[in-house]
Amino acid sequence: MPFLALDCEGPLTLNDNAFEYSQAIIPKGDKFFTQISRFDDYLADIKKKEGYKAGDTLKLILPFLKLFGADNKSLREFSRKTLIFLPEIPETLFKLNQFLPTFIISTSYKPYLEALCEITNFPMENVFCTEVDLDKIKISSSEAQILRKLYEEILNMPEIKLPKDAKKPEDLPSELLRILDRLEEIFFYIIWDMDIGIFLREVNPIGGFEKANACKKISEELSIPLFEGFYVGDSITDTQALTLIRENKGVSLSFNGNRYALKSAEFYSLSKDGSVFLEFAKIFLEKGKEGFENFIKIEPYEFGKIPSQKEEFEKLVEKSETFRKKVRGEIIGALG
Repeated sequence: MPFLALDCEGPLTLNDNAFEYSQAIIPKGDKFFTQISRFDDYLADIKKKEGYKAGDTLKLILPFLKLFGADNKSLREFSRKTLIFLPEIPETLFKLNQFLPTFIISTSYKPYLEALCEITNFPMENVFCTEVDLDKIKISSSEAQILRKLYEEILNMPEIKLPKDAKKPEDLPSELLRILDRLEEIFFYIIWDMDIGIFLREVNPIGGFEKANACKKISEELSIPLFEGFYVGDSITDTQALTLIRENKGVSLSFNGNRYALKSAEFYSLSKDGSVFLEFAKIFLEKGKEGFENFIKIEPYEFGKIPSQKEEFEKLVEKSETFRKKVRGEIIGALG
């Protein structure tokens, strides 16, 4: 009996909960969050900072959410009120879990996943997500003053734009590198040593290698080998889980994915609704990975193998990222 593991935001929902909550709580929060998200992409994908993983944006943003009044109650209420599913997902999730062991592995904050589980009757014990307690600490007036100045500084920085072909810090323009170095100083020296830095020191977002670890844990606890695993992701936080499943000969699927997901997965799909996961689950149960090797579909959704040839791969990236933005919206779709 194989297992299925899905990322949440993208494959299941249209939200970026942390982005939207930041937009609601922090003045000019959309711009502020986008800067931090691109800094996250740099640390995870270009600098490859030791101990840092894609998705740690969700802890970097916490001191500033706290600065502007975020608390557990408002995060819970906001998550319930704003949750938007990809069409047909509530019914599909319920049916999937009857077909085969199904899990959600999400970088999103726990209150958002709790809202999803309440609506869909999906078991919370089958969810891996980011634990956060916004009420853990009260912010002092002196630290609030420091954070306010740092907030203004970050907001006034030039927009971070990472060249798509950059592989190491030396590939970046010196002015951009100066901005990124300053952000590193702000988060990992200044804020890290403050009382409010407890969010950076203790919160552990479930992204990057933590998603891969979740797949390993599922495999071990259910005694199901990773080659019988099916992982669905769409962004930079999914790369290591997708790579793990691909390297172990399971099914790794980029669903409405960006460049990061497409670089790591073996298969791709473009779809406006979630009913496709039922079809994929049936194929996997009946035929295993072999069922996807020659499976190509164009309508009503698209499915195929990700090409290895560079020119064809770049065409697919453009097509998938354009489709992604149509489904999720321009701003959220552009985030790493």
